[in-house]
Amino acid sequence: MKKNISKKIYEIQKKIRIVEEKIASNYNQNRMRCPTHLSIGQESVAATSGLALSHNDISISYHRSHAHFLAKGGSSKKLFAELHGFDEGCSKGVGGSMHLIDLKNNFYGSTAIVSNSIPVGVGLAYSLKLAKKKNLVCIYIGDAAVEEGVFFESINFSVLKKLPVVFICENNFYSVYTHIKERQPKKRKIFKLASAIGATSHSFKQDNPFKLFQKFDELFKKIRKNPMTHFVEIETFRYLEHCGPNDDTSLGYRKLQEVKKWKKKDPLAFSRSYLTRNKILNKNQIEILDKKININVDKDFNFLSKLKKPKFKDIRKLVYKA
Repeated sequence: MKKNISKKIYEIQKKIRIVEEKIASNYNQNRMRCPTHLSIGQESVAATSGLALSHNDISISYHRSHAHFLAKGGSSKKLFAELHGFDEGCSKGVGGSMHLIDLKNNFYGSTAIVSNSIPVGVGLAYSLKLAKKKNLVCIYIGDAAVEEGVFFESINFSVLKKLPVVFICENNFYSVYTHIKERQPKKRKIFKLASAIGATSHSFKQDNPFKLFQKFDELFKKIRKNPMTHFVEIETFRYLEHCGPNDDTSLGYRKLQEVKKWKKKDPLAFSRSYLTRNKILNKNQIEILDKKININVDKDFNFLSKLKKPKFKDIRKLVYKA
């Protein structure tokens, strides 16, 4: 793997982490009033898949969407503005955390409704096939998405039509406060469920983001060359509460020991160690890179102080009319 790619894998993960930590540390100031679902702990999936996607590939996300938006080239400045309801936001300040969009980078949006983005993504893939374009659609979902009927309908259609789709399932085990073992039959593997429907399925690991990138890169090239529906399951873990900026282990639905176990194998920490161990960057160079990312994120966040109070006089222009 080229050194610049290895560096980029770390850099994207780090930026996502810093952006979301910035959101978490400022959320209680009550200037961000939209619900936020943070991906701290899950950054490697978005970072590696986003880097492996080409500019013309399309991605679409769900309610936990900040990382996917940023990894596809979305602006942290526009993300911050969106969370604060400013017109300068990526969705003109009326979408909030769960409704991000960046058409210039072919990020076709996210949605608050579980599984609601899936048929949209499949429809986009069908349009690519009809136009005979050699690109793919990446549909990010959570583990709870496979418990909705529209998932089965959509993946069935995608398999039937041989669409260039890759479903990436970020299985963090919990749907709000309920563990997957209380929601799905014992010993069921999600990727095997998708395989039974006809998708070519894979189980990837997030522990080594550099290997994960290589797997995504190989898979995406394969799909562009031979359009077929693929499904990837990756076990991951969110460090913070389902919705919001706080630790939630006091609620009792998951234990502190479980969170600590996942933090010990943090992919971002692994990436930092990997760069120094393989002499791609030394510790001083990583510190300089971290500082640069921090400065840029602070600059994007401080941009908000220059903005006026949100106004919604033109909100009707943003609403679809039948």
